[in-house]
This record gives sequence, structure tokens and C-alpha cells, in this order.
Amino acid sequence: MVVSAASPMIRCADRTRSREQALDRASMIAAGLAGLGVRPDDRVAIVLRNDIEFIEISIGIGLLGAVPIAVNWHWRGEELNYLLTDSGAVAAFVHSDLLPTVEAALGEPIPLIQVTPSDALRKAYRLDGWAPSDRPELEEWLAGQTERIDQPVATPMSVIYTSGTTGKPKGVLRHPQPPEDRARFVQQIFAAFGLKPGMRTLVPAPLYHTAPNSHSLGAFATGHDLTIMPRFDPVEMLATIEREHIEHTQMVPTMFVRLLALPDEQRASFDLSSLAAIVHAAAPCSPEVKQQMIDWLGPIVLEYYGGTESGAVVCCDSAEWLAHPGTVGHPMSGTSIRIFREDGSEASTGEVGEVYVKTADGWPDFTYIGNDEKRRAMDRDGYLTLGDIGRLDDDGFLYLSDRKNDMVISGGVNIYPAEIEQCLILLDGVRDVAVFGIPDPEYGEALAAHVDTDPASGLTEDDIRLHVRTNLAGYKAPKVVVIDRDLPREESGKLFKRRLRDRYRPS
Repeated sequence: MVVSAASPMIRCADRTRSREQALDRASMIAAGLAGLGVRPDDRVAIVLRNDIEFIEISIGIGLLGAVPIAVNWHWRGEELNYLLTDSGAVAAFVHSDLLPTVEAALGEPIPLIQVTPSDALRKAYRLDGWAPSDRPELEEWLAGQTERIDQPVATPMSVIYTSGTTGKPKGVLRHPQPPEDRARFVQQIFAAFGLKPGMRTLVPAPLYHTAPNSHSLGAFATGHDLTIMPRFDPVEMLATIEREHIEHTQMVPTMFVRLLALPDEQRASFDLSSLAAIVHAAAPCSPEVKQQMIDWLGPIVLEYYGGTESGAVVCCDSAEWLAHPGTVGHPMSGTSIRIFREDGSEASTGEVGEVYVKTADGWPDFTYIGNDEKRRAMDRDGYLTLGDIGRLDDDGFLYLSDRKNDMVISGGVNIYPAEIEQCLILLDGVRDVAVFGIPDPEYGEALAAHVDTDPASGLTEDDIRLHVRTNLAGYKAPKVVVIDRDLPREESGKLFKRRLRDRYRPS
């Protein structure tokens, strides 16, 4: 079933806005910010959960020529203070219940506009009441705006702070991009993502991350019908696809796992026939999990690889993946891949090394806010590294082994935790898993696995080690196994292994 959007809307749960209404509100937001003294190239923070206002505010900031800073609203204290200070934010939009957290984290005071969480957000996040604040409330603030800034709507490239695998997060600031370059790149990316004109697309992941942020803003700017989930829930996602006749969505592998964990009869009870494309990225996907998704929904699963710094650089459709199981794709038009050994020489076909990418035509260059040296250090002959380890096959398809910073060297042997995680996630009763290296006096590093298990499964640490030994080489069985039901993973699928590693480092 295909139901094209005759009149594109933007919706979140039970709230809807026409494209015209959203643009009108964005023009008032732009005028209001100008009245606060915000000028072109200034940066404005958005500390919001997923909702329609996130899109309107991002566009309003862009209408001024200012830059939206998409903030991970989970952050607290020092990490939030660092982001607000490092980014140089001159104003911020904040959900009302998060105001005390932001106010406590501010160094110098800046204007804060509070956004009252919708009923859907209150339900999704079980938000209770919050103390009254004298900060301006968005709707009242807009009601007082008599001016508008009506310029052609842009697709603002938000500043996104990386997750901080090592050290402090880095703010990726993209250089100005000519409109014709932006339009050409958006067309190329949407084609790779299977997003065609007039499609109804769904965003289930947090808008403070690069992929859902770019997806939603680009889709809105190009006239797609856009549905945003307040928070990912596997059953609600299937219900939304059926109810809104969703044709396209972008996901992360963690969402695949949670969908596949639903009973077969429950998944079969939803009409998903409208779906024409599912695109995924952001984290390693077990080949077994991806195969199950294709078996369930058909050859509509697309994949790409890239990063906040590079945009998408490789992609593949289901047919290509089935012919090259485990690949993340082949270079897109205008991109290329090179693999380098540790000594700086170029690796041969099939040899594992550090992955360097040449970005697509039209993708803007970037720097890290306050750290040009870090930007220069990741460049080699016009190619840049995102810190991944991988190889190319004879057909030019890329396979990733792991993150360079996640690779464990134990007794001189390179071990890739992603392989062990993909093995463990298939063990019945395992809900989530993180494998990483910890200091070891004998081997230099040893493997640790923190595993979130279903209490009803009765899984033990020995069961987990045995499963790895049964399916992989014995030296890949973790020395330390911890049943951990509070893994620091974001809704986007990003796992903060740094926080787990820190527990094992000498204080």
C-alpha cells in the first residue's frame, strides 16, 4: 500500500502541524531571537526531546543565519556546562522540566526560552510536575511577536557534539555551504536512503543525533510528510507505521533487536505493507539480525556508513548486502575509501586497517569548535578517518571490524569487541551487551562484558562465557562478566563504553 502525502504535515504522537503553520512559527521564532540580539553565525542551543517544536526552532534559528546546537538532553552538570561554554551558545530553548538542570550548568547567564512538554512527552517519559519558572514560555513568547523574518527556508546544518568515546565531546561545525551544493547532496543522499519525493517518513530516534537531525530537517525542507516519535517503542512504532501509512524510516540496529524480540504473532498483527524502505546506520548490525529483518519485511533494508564529520560515504541495498553478507556498503558517487596500516602505508585488498574516507561532492568541510588541530590530525591526503577499523573486498565493499579506540590488544592479539557483542546479542535472554578492554597485569588488556539479561532467563556469567567459547575462538571469551541492567546506552543506540571502562581504571 502506498499513500502519498498530498499535503505534507509534520506530526508527533497526537499533535500535527501543516508545513505552512510550522514555517510561520519558525519565522516568528527567528524574529524573536533577533529581538534578543541573536545575529548570523551565533549559536543557539536546543535542549529538547523529540517534538514538533524541535523542527520549528531549528528552522527559525537557520532563518537568521544562526546555527542550531542540538544538545543531548540527558547530559548533566559538568558535561552540559562544557557543551554550553564550548559552543558559545548565546541563547537556548529548554523543556520546562529541564530548566533547573540547564540553569545549574550555565557559566554566564544567557536568555532561556522554556518549552512546555506536550502530553505525549509527559506520558512517554513519565514526567511529573515541575516548579514554576519566570523564564519566558514559548507559546506566550510567540504570542508577543509582531514581526516575522520570512526568508526562503533553509535546511540548517546543526552543530552536533560527538559522544565522547575518548576525552570530551567535540562540536562539529560545518563550513557554509552554497545552496546548490546542499540541494545536490540532499538529492544524492535521499536516493541512497530510498527516500523519494512525496514519501511519508518516520523518525524514531533522538533529534540531537546527526542522522535523525539531518533526516528530519532535510525531509521537512524538501516537502516530505514527516512523523516524529516522542520516544522509540517497538509496539508503538509498528502501530504508527500502520496508522500513518509510513513508507520510509531510518533506524539503528538496537531498534531491530527490540522489534525482533516481539512475539511473531504480535508483529504479524500490524499492517506494514506501506513500508518501502528502512535505512540503518550508526552502530554495528549483526548479520544474523539483519538477515532476520530482511526475512520479515522483505528486501527493503538499506544501510549506509559515515559520521557526523563526513556524512554518508558508503551504502548498500538488500540485494548487495545478501551478495556480500556483513558489508556496510560500497562507496557512493563522489566518495572513495582507503585502508591504511599502522605504519601509514596503504593496506592491500582484504587486509584490515584504519578506514579513511573521501566525502561526497557537496558535503561541507568542517572543523571542531575550538580544536582545529584535532581536525587536521584526522586528515591524510584529503581523506579523513572516523576512527574505524575495517577492510575492502575484491568488489570494493567495506566491512567494519570495530572502532579503533575499542579494539583490545590482549597478549599481543587484536580482538574486536563488536564481534563478541554480535555473538552475545543472539543468546536467548540477552537484552543488551557491551564488551570492552580493561587493564590486566599479565596480558596488558583483558576482555570485560557487561550484559543486560532478562531476569526470567536465569542466565549466569558462566552461561555467557560458554556461549562465546562455543561460537568463537576461546581467547575471545571475556575474563570478566557482569550482569548489568543499567548499561549507559542512549535511545539512539549509542553506547558510552567510556563510562564503563572508567570503572576499571585506577582512581
